[in-house]
Amino acid sequence: MAATQGRTLRRAGAEEGAGSQAGQHASDSRPKKRRRNSTGLPGEGETWTISVATTLVLFALWWCATHFGWIKPLFLPSPAATFDAFISAVKGDTQGNTPLVEHVEISIIRVLAAFVLAVVTAVPIGIAMGTSRIARGIADPLIEFYRPLPPLAYLPLIVIWLGIDESAKITLIFLACFAPLAMSAKAGVRSVAIEQINAARSLGATRWQLLTLVVLPAALPEILTGMRIAIGFGWTTLVAAEMVAATAGLGQMVLNASNFLRTDIVIMGIIVIGILAYCFDLLMRRVETALTPWKGKM
Repeated sequence: MAATQGRTLRRAGAEEGAGSQAGQHASDSRPKKRRRNSTGLPGEGETWTISVATTLVLFALWWCATHFGWIKPLFLPSPAATFDAFISAVKGDTQGNTPLVEHVEISIIRVLAAFVLAVVTAVPIGIAMGTSRIARGIADPLIEFYRPLPPLAYLPLIVIWLGIDESAKITLIFLACFAPLAMSAKAGVRSVAIEQINAARSLGATRWQLLTLVVLPAALPEILTGMRIAIGFGWTTLVAAEMVAATAGLGQMVLNASNFLRTDIVIMGIIVIGILAYCFDLLMRRVETALTPWKGKM
């Protein structure tokens, strides 16, 4: 009797196993629904289609506002008038008879010179502020004092000290780039995990090795982010810098056109400055991706 019950239970178990396997094969053969990737960061993905659509919508609103007379041409010229001003500026048919290419070249040289000077000075000072309490006590109050000041506030003082030549313009842009670079370098150093530092010390790393092999690579993403912010501040300060007796440059072109109520040239100059700044930001993003491929993946 017990043997008969055992055979019955084994047979039922085998049939149940076969049924479950058949059900599993049947479920595997069903078309699977595509699941949304939940492993990436929120907001991750390409955005160029959205950006292009947004730009087209803004241009359409601009055209409608000028075509139907919602805004007077003195306050907002039409896209066609702005494009005509761009063509005239390329040919040099503006105040001063300076071609647009020359304006762009001079402005780029000024911004890049000030930016490079800020990188080679602000980054070491920021790293020193993050690694030394003495350096932080000396530099932090000075940077925090002038950082909120608008460039136009200390522009007259720079003119008194340096005159009206190129050094005054580059210095003004340099000061605008210096503070965010120094603060980002300090923040990057202070964000290094203590476990990494202790692990390097336990392996016998010297202070120089600790700085170059542990601190700098860990702080590099913050430093590169600060460089992107700094180059943006450099372009925003360009117009103020070229107020100092400049004869050429995009900022000077915009200011000169505003004196004659040439709103089309003003809008065109603003668009050119914005495009140049955006191109530099894209370049900095590529550099950041190449130098810190691990960012956002740890």
